Amino acid sequence: MFRTPIRSMATAARKSLTIGLIPADGIGKEVIPAARTAIEALGSDIPTPKFVDLIAGFETFTRTGVALPEETVEVLKNDCDCALFGSVSSPSRKVVGYSSPIVALRKILDLYANIRPVVSVCILSLPSKVDMIVVRENTECLYVKQEQQTFGEHGKEARATRLITERASTRIGKMAFELALARPRKHLTVIHKSNVLSVTDGLFRESVRAVQTKDSRFEAVTVAEQLVDSAVYRLFREPQIYDVMVAPNLYGDILSDAAAALVGSLGVVPSVNAGDTFVMGEPVHGSAPDIFGQGIANPVASIRSAALMLRHLGYTEAAHRIDNAVDSVLREGQLLTPDLGGTAKTQEVTDAIVKRI
Repeated sequence: MFRTPIRSMATAARKSLTIGLIPADGIGKEVIPAARTAIEALGSDIPTPKFVDLIAGFETFTRTGVALPEETVEVLKNDCDCALFGSVSSPSRKVVGYSSPIVALRKILDLYANIRPVVSVCILSLPSKVDMIVVRENTECLYVKQEQQTFGEHGKEARATRLITERASTRIGKMAFELALARPRKHLTVIHKSNVLSVTDGLFRESVRAVQTKDSRFEAVTVAEQLVDSAVYRLFREPQIYDVMVAPNLYGDILSDAAAALVGSLGVVPSVNAGDTFVMGEPVHGSAPDIFGQGIANPVASIRSAALMLRHLGYTEAAHRIDNAVDSVLREGQLLTPDLGGTAKTQEVTDAIVKRI
């Protein structure tokens, strides 16, 4: 599984570790408790964990009229060292007053990097071995959510602002270079569409590439470029060519979800939303309302997201223990949830992983 160190935060002074838990919607309520159980099993490898239960999500919005309560934000900012977020059921239709809480948290906490390792699951027979990291800029692009609808000569017209800045592109580029430098292949692919979007994607491309010229360490990294549509095609035809990919927000969102299809299920793909002073683990899958309440959600992505979070905080050995336990359960292939072709329940898989931690 993913062993590449991220930018570790200082850990020496911590005697306790306060972790915000935001299950949010759907199966988030089933998989975040699984991640908590895995963390609790680590014992002395981490400071004594303290968990703070917090609310957010569309269900919270329907009850209270607010998707991201101010109290949740304040507790995260003032009382928590890190957090785990489950999943959100953002509707595809416009709902007056609603805005995605996870998108808002990324901006409020300045979690500018979404880091998604995608690695082949050992028990599945897949055509190609996949071992890549998609590094997604997390705060800009079309996700600034500046949209308007007007009436024109031919009816309704909708427009959206796409924001790309040198600052955001440079810092996500640096994060991507750091990750690539720490991996054996030391290869980075910059994803863009600057042949069409020459101003916005052009700035992203130029800013990321400029990172290499300002730090001699990054000369060891081989840099390639790929237009986003070609990248999707090659992702499915020859995924083994990719090591680390860095992309603007929208492209990174699409590419990382597409890459999950190559390893069998969104249920095994973890991520972290990382900034300079805070990190929040988040399984890549959604709220899965079709299976919520049946007890069959795959807890692996959530548990692995906890490992990524701990690794980012500098608790490398603890993260290894979780990853090794997950790998052991998957390798045995006896307890698999339905998304991986098995019949096991969420709790059964969780118990098997915790037993091996």
